[in-house]
Amino acid sequence: MTVPARKPDQKYTYGDYLAWPDDERWELINGVPYSMTPAPSRRHQAVTGEIYRQIANYIKTNGGPCQVYVAPFDVRLPKGGEKDEDIDTVVQPDIVVVCDRKKLDPRGLRGAPDLIVEVVSPATASKDKRDKFLLYERSGVREYWIVEPQPKLVTVFTLAGGRYGRPDVYAEPDQIPVGIFPDCIIDLAAVFADLEPDADGEGEE
Repeated sequence: MTVPARKPDQKYTYGDYLAWPDDERWELINGVPYSMTPAPSRRHQAVTGEIYRQIANYIKTNGGPCQVYVAPFDVRLPKGGEKDEDIDTVVQPDIVVVCDRKKLDPRGLRGAPDLIVEVVSPATASKDKRDKFLLYERSGVREYWIVEPQPKLVTVFTLAGGRYGRPDVYAEPDQIPVGIFPDCIIDLAAVFADLEPDADGEGEE
């Protein structure tokens, strides 16, 4: 999808983003727009939905201030104290966990969440592994998961001293401890259960 009347070398802000058509999905990273179309595949949604379900069930059972959201959900990441309309980065991670409710407002979230999960596809892998990695590290996201439905791997980065250190890598049928919670475990056997090629036969996420 192209961006009508928007120059490719121009930088945009959240104020511009709010004026774009409601039926289009975009992310802004340092002022650069990235289209979120086409819609995610069945495989992508199945993996996202199961991780969300396990985290949501844990929060419901154990209570506490944390809340979990699934895309589309706007996360504004300011570089400082700029007004909302001047923020040049807004992303829609697949799953977001927020434990500081003061960061939540009717528009979504302003500031770094505690946990972000991105389920990658061939079209988004480089952005998730490079651009978003650097963005989430800079913004102070405590835990960042990169989930690859094929080859059924999850890479977990944990913030320490303002940097993401050496990641932990998990594969089916491992269980992943969620670092921001004392005893929450994600069962990858359930996450990756019955993943078959999509209807087009290509098996893309």
